[in-house]
Amino acid sequence: MRRDGGGEPYWSRPECRVWTAVLLLGTCLLYCARVTVPICAVALSAHFGWDKKQSGVVLSSFFWGYCLTQVIGGHISDQIGGEKVLLLSASAWGFLTFITPLLTQITSAHLVFMTCSRFLMGLLQGVYFPSLASLLSQRVRESERAFTYSTVGTGSQFGTLVIGAAGSLLLDWYGWESVFYFSGLLTLLWVYCTCKYLLTEKDLVIPIDYLMRSISISKQNKVPWKQLFKKAPIWAVIVAQLCTASTFFTLLSWLPTFFKETFPESKVSTGGGRRAGLPALLSESGVVFCAGLATPCCCNDSMTGFSWGF
Repeated sequence: MRRDGGGEPYWSRPECRVWTAVLLLGTCLLYCARVTVPICAVALSAHFGWDKKQSGVVLSSFFWGYCLTQVIGGHISDQIGGEKVLLLSASAWGFLTFITPLLTQITSAHLVFMTCSRFLMGLLQGVYFPSLASLLSQRVRESERAFTYSTVGTGSQFGTLVIGAAGSLLLDWYGWESVFYFSGLLTLLWVYCTCKYLLTEKDLVIPIDYLMRSISISKQNKVPWKQLFKKAPIWAVIVAQLCTASTFFTLLSWLPTFFKETFPESKVSTGGGRRAGLPALLSESGVVFCAGLATPCCCNDSMTGFSWGF
């Protein structure tokens, strides 16, 4: 399934299927790494002696970093290729997740370290969806674009469910460190297999002129921000995303703590991570169906212009 860089810019049907499966798995692992701290929040608080305020600082620090790299991630992906940005960021956050338990053993400032670690995790994961949108807008045909993107996006729900189930078991059996090792190692393995079997050496090289081009924004490629923000649909999408994300991640971050405090003597408390995945399970059913309805409504530039942070 390797590409030689020539011929039609779009993936063929077999290539599209393979890449869809690979990117679906990548999105799944993205959320596996993202949810490690919420799943282990109760265990981390007990291990390091954090109160709720300190635990909240660690949980929220991810999103401060996450919001900073959305636009720049989409811009760089448009210039050098979304697959390069995606794989570079995945290798970095996978490695960071894997070594987090090891680094906590060599520092006494655990709160500061975990806060900085989650902030850096947010910076690295913030480029994922913009680079994914850029990649699919360049390689997937318009008629298949919305369905492909939504199918790949369901990996976020799958990842939450996987780490909620497997992470809770690992947490009970081997401790919170095993959840980080599990998620980080799988991410690094995914990056290795993707580079080895789907990309050539040429695909992995980033020319210097491409890097220089990504730093500056040409007048021809400038996004008409003023015109965009005058459109009612843009604000509808922003408000919908804000409400959905804030609700979902609030539940995801604090449900394990809620179950632990509400049912301290029950097995429900030890399965808080599994219960935290319930919102993802309920949202899974409508994603692909809605994508099928949206596909005929997509225009040619529907994803290209919005790879810069939407």
